[in-house]
Amino acid sequence: MTGLALAIPWVATPLAAAWRAAGSRSLDEEKPEPPVDAPLVSVILPARDEAANLGRCLRSVLGTTYPRLEVIIVDDHSTDDTGAIAARVAAADGRVRILAAPDLPAGWFGKPWACLSGARVASGDVLCFIDADTEHAPDLLTRTINAMRSRMAEMVSVAGTQEMKTFWETLLQTQMFTMLAMRYGSTERVNRSRHAWDKIANGQFIAVTRAAYDSIGGHESVRDKVAEDLMIAQRLFLAGKRTALVLGTTQLSTRMYASLGEIVRGWRKNVFAGGADALPPFAVLRWLFPLGLLAMPLAELLPVALLVVLAGGVALPGAGLVWCATTMTALLLSWGIIYHRAGRSPLYALAFPLGATVLSWIFLGAILRGRRVTWKGRSYQSS
Repeated sequence: MTGLALAIPWVATPLAAAWRAAGSRSLDEEKPEPPVDAPLVSVILPARDEAANLGRCLRSVLGTTYPRLEVIIVDDHSTDDTGAIAARVAAADGRVRILAAPDLPAGWFGKPWACLSGARVASGDVLCFIDADTEHAPDLLTRTINAMRSRMAEMVSVAGTQEMKTFWETLLQTQMFTMLAMRYGSTERVNRSRHAWDKIANGQFIAVTRAAYDSIGGHESVRDKVAEDLMIAQRLFLAGKRTALVLGTTQLSTRMYASLGEIVRGWRKNVFAGGADALPPFAVLRWLFPLGLLAMPLAELLPVALLVVLAGGVALPGAGLVWCATTMTALLLSWGIIYHRAGRSPLYALAFPLGATVLSWIFLGAILRGRRVTWKGRSYQSS
């Protein structure tokens, strides 16, 4: 009985996570027709060495059903063919403009600076900040504007589908987004929360009214933040603006990282320096955050380590055997369900120890770096 009791956290955690994730609302509930008085929307796309992604993204954005649109590509000192691709698209479509990002000021991260630079020349009543690695359905922008109106929200951010084409993407991205879901729960839990630290946005797609954006000082208010999307949501909420996070799995898709190296570098950039900004303002939590970050992958590896001990011939008391069998069964079942719901083979659950090991390595590296961030040839110090 003792072994079963000790296994309760491993059994209860996935059940609690599933309960918290229930109740998300989707853009599918919004009207697919644009409003009669459709506002001008300025889509702002910061791009630094995005030649591999830019063409696909722009084709999907320009295929929108939304009637009033301008697209501003901010070329952030790219060294690849980003500028040439942008120029070809702009020459073929008058809705597209190209802006060369000014030199990066001291104390700024590159993306907030590129976003602010685009916003300064934008004409729209709604600013829509997107990432170059996204692909948009024709009705994405239309449904988003309708969601802003139906929810009376000054900001709507869309959480779409994460494209996973390789073994490492499937294994690790699924585990990372499961951890995020455990932290935040459903989109409606995020939207109902009365605490700023529970607010989050997906920087892959954020639509915000010009008036609300200007009221917080735009991206200048988050100029030294690695998770500028999360902080934009928090700043807007603290300013009394209504924000909404909605699912758009049939309208938006993103391939964040295409290799193990990209996954490691990308999450190592975000997970600690950005995660610290999602904590309640209590000193003890900030001190414990590194341990909390490592807790989930290390907890998953604990029963695996016990299996290794058993395989080595070390005898364990009956309670230890019961605990090991119960926790391993719970982990395999829960990960099998999670991978199946993500549209992947449940057999990926058999590799969960490998995923937990790599995540522990990513998290440890991020913790050791602290607020120091390196990305795309630039080094930053997050505040």
